[in-house]
Amino acid sequence: MNNSQTARRMQRVRPSPTAAISDQVRALEAAGKAVINLGEGELDFATPSTISYAGIAAIVQQQTKYTAVAGTAALKSAIAAKFIRDNHLQFQPEQIIAGSGAKQLIFNALLATVDAGQQVIIPAPYWVSYPDMVTLAEGEPVIIPCDEQHGWKLQPRQLAAALTPQTRWLILNSPGNPTGAIYSAQELRALAEVLADHPQVLIMADDIYEPLRYDQTPFATFAEVAPHLAHRTLTVNGVSKSHAMTGWRLGYAAGPGWLIEAMQILQSQSTSNPSSISQAAAVAALNQPADFLTGWIETLDRRRRTVLAMVNEVDGLSASAPQGAFYLFANCQQLLGQRTPQGEKLVDDKALAAWLLNNAHVAVLQGSAFGMPGFLRIAYAIDDALLDLACSQLKAAFARLK
Repeated sequence: MNNSQTARRMQRVRPSPTAAISDQVRALEAAGKAVINLGEGELDFATPSTISYAGIAAIVQQQTKYTAVAGTAALKSAIAAKFIRDNHLQFQPEQIIAGSGAKQLIFNALLATVDAGQQVIIPAPYWVSYPDMVTLAEGEPVIIPCDEQHGWKLQPRQLAAALTPQTRWLILNSPGNPTGAIYSAQELRALAEVLADHPQVLIMADDIYEPLRYDQTPFATFAEVAPHLAHRTLTVNGVSKSHAMTGWRLGYAAGPGWLIEAMQILQSQSTSNPSSISQAAAVAALNQPADFLTGWIETLDRRRRTVLAMVNEVDGLSASAPQGAFYLFANCQQLLGQRTPQGEKLVDDKALAAWLLNNAHVAVLQGSAFGMPGFLRIAYAIDDALLDLACSQLKAAFARLK
């Protein structure tokens, strides 16, 4: 963006790469191309009907007015019960806030706490929005590259080396986007030991993919395993991924009262309360047994194995099996520098992703968008038959490279 009429902060922020790839897919589809989108972070499952009916009932019952900015009492009660049931964490109503998606709450937390020049530690690969949110808050993203050898997870020695008096936050995403990596309780405790002597550092646990885990991998959240740091921890979650409710735009967070109050003030002057209809649906989502998850995870696991098999059949591609979420992070470094049938040299992962979109008609995202060049993120939360077709088209395209 280069417009003299925009604020200077807009020169430092980029459009969301995931939104950009969706725009490109729509443009190609409008031009008559059949494109398979493996670039979007959205389950293809329908919102469970009991949850949808709760939303419909809220409309019929005229629950269509403003609510409290941080969410209704019923929703806060359901969120509190979820944290007790699943994470052994206890929060009072004033320690809980609901917003229009977890994304809004993460942004509000950063905006409420980060002063100009303060640092936010972000392990890479990272969700694409973290650095830009920090930049918009006038903070400094401190990117720490993690490697596949350590399961794409931040090591205590790396954290210790990155901490400074200006460090304000550490962001941890588990299960992670784009790798599906899950921090064990032991790994979180090791990071907590490093943070114990740095009282100025807040910890953000982005747990949005919490229930989407394979091979019975256990889940732990930071405040649960490091209760002595709970007063410095914000735990973020939502119903978008756990209940296939992306369009309902409902996230929630819990943490120290002073932080929730600051986030609420920001929310009161921006979006105000999240949709009253979505709140009613989220109450049903959080209060009812998630019996559907077993079938969902079985389906996602089958799709995970489909994509892994495709990657293993392509010379120059490799990937480890993700522990959670619905993304595979494939190493494509051996393919870079190769040429297309048209003679174009694929100089980086962005060029490779663009070529796959325009020639294989399959959308994937370049690893550089996640702070890790030389990789491709492949989302596999789409219909099985469509995923099979996408894998076939990708294999054929890779085979044409020289």
